[in-house]
Amino acid sequence: MHNFIFFLILFIPVTGFLLERYLEHLNAGMLSEILPEKLKGICDEEEYRKTQLYEKDNLKLSFWSSSFNLSIVIVMIIAGGFAFIDSISRSVSNSNVVIALVFFGIIGFASDLFNLPFSWYDTFIIEKKYGFNTMTINIFITDHLKSWFIALLVGIPVLGLITWIYYKTGKGFWLYAWGLITAFSVFINFFYSELIVPIFNKQTPLIESPLRKKIEAFAQKAGFRLKNIYVIDGSKRSTKANAYFSGFGSKKRIVLYDTLIKEMSDEEIVAVLAHEIGHYKKKHVLRSLFLSVILTGLMLFLFSLVVDSPLLSKQWEQMSPVFTWV
Repeated sequence: MHNFIFFLILFIPVTGFLLERYLEHLNAGMLSEILPEKLKGICDEEEYRKTQLYEKDNLKLSFWSSSFNLSIVIVMIIAGGFAFIDSISRSVSNSNVVIALVFFGIIGFASDLFNLPFSWYDTFIIEKKYGFNTMTINIFITDHLKSWFIALLVGIPVLGLITWIYYKTGKGFWLYAWGLITAFSVFINFFYSELIVPIFNKQTPLIESPLRKKIEAFAQKAGFRLKNIYVIDGSKRSTKANAYFSGFGSKKRIVLYDTLIKEMSDEEIVAVLAHEIGHYKKKHVLRSLFLSVILTGLMLFLFSLVVDSPLLSKQWEQMSPVFTWV
């Protein structure tokens, strides 16, 4: 039984890694530097070739970063790294909530540091190689500092409350945790553009212009009530042109990257927004949110079965010396 649990713990991340690599392998097999016949006269052959090479470089980076992370996890499991972090966390406080916060805080911070070189390579080597990167080293550093700040600001109360709920409610904790995470997810979907985006980017309302009139006319024609149209300074990080839709009800908004406005005509921008509005009309955002909520509930339920199982808990305690730091 000891060996079964031990290998099960190893089996889960390894299987996830192999499945992801297999799917990426299938995608990579579809890449070709030769422009398809159907796209000749539509796409520039050299630009198409660059997109394929760009995708291949990103797939290679994904493989090496994922392999590195899997190696770290395996070493941590076999060498007892997680038990070591747990002992550090327990030396800080006797409170189960504080122990959980310290434990996951150390893991999260270390994980981000370990992946920093890959993020750096992606930004300043691959993105620069293909002419996309406009980010400075200062922005790169401050973005990570801001991400850590948000992780602490949001993660501490959410994780702390979930841990507290677990120790207070016992077997039914997963239902309360599910409700909390669902409420938080809905809140973020409503206010992401108002609360999170401004930390990283400046958003300004799209001024009265022929472009705004064309967007509003199309939205009205499509039966899409739209008042909030914003422009974001995406050019401070990348030359890529983009747009996105966020929020629900009165909080829904369309956000255009300044690079999109610079590179495309008004008609092309409206066509891009037609794609974004299509997501809303087809309820893709709601469906994604619903599926995410269901998946979260399923994972919490399965987790509750493990932690509440007397047999597994007993076996875990008996094999705990295997995970002590060596």
